[in-house]
Amino acid sequence: MAQASEKTRGSKGEDAIAMLIADHKKVKALFNDFKKLKENKGSDDEKAEIVRQICTELKVHAEIEEEIFYPAVREAIDEADLMDEALVEHAGAKELIAQLEGVEANDDLYDAKVTVLGEQIDHHVREEEGDMFPKAKKAKVDTVTLGAQMVERKEELTSEMDSPREDDAEVGSGPNRKAGARG
Repeated sequence: MAQASEKTRGSKGEDAIAMLIADHKKVKALFNDFKKLKENKGSDDEKAEIVRQICTELKVHAEIEEEIFYPAVREAIDEADLMDEALVEHAGAKELIAQLEGVEANDDLYDAKVTVLGEQIDHHVREEEGDMFPKAKKAKVDTVTLGAQMVERKEELTSEMDSPREDDAEVGSGPNRKAGARG
C-alpha cells in the first residue's frame, strides 16, 4: 500500500477543493510576481516567462474543473446560474490567455492584458471559494475521489503542454504534420 501512495505522490487522498485552492494560491503568487516585475521595470523575457507559467497553470486548472469538478458539482447542487457563470468566466480568461500567447511581452497592451486577466481570475476565485466550494461541501460531493481523478488528469495535461509539439512542426513536417502526429 505504501508503494502505491509513493507512486501517486499521495494523489489518492487529494481533496479536489484543497487542490483547486492550492492552484489558486499558486496563480495568485505568479500574478504578484508579474506585478513586481512590472513595477520594477523587469525585462520582457522575465515577464514573458511568468506569463507563460500563468497561462499554463490556468489552462490546466480550467480544463480539470470543466472536465471533472464542475460536472460533479453541477449534478450535486441546484445552482445552474453559478455553474454557468463559472464557465463563462473561464471562456473570458481563455480569450485573454490566447491573446497573451499570440503577442510578445513588448506589445503595447501586454501588461494591461495580464493585469485584467489577474483581476478576472481574482473575481472567479472569490466566487468559487466563497460560494461554489461551500455548496459542494454541503452537498457532500465526493471531493477525494474527484481529487484523485483531477490529479491524474492534471499530470496528463501538464505533460501534453510541456511536450515540444511546436518545435516538431518547425523541424519540417509542414502542413501534413497532423497526419503523423501522436496525440
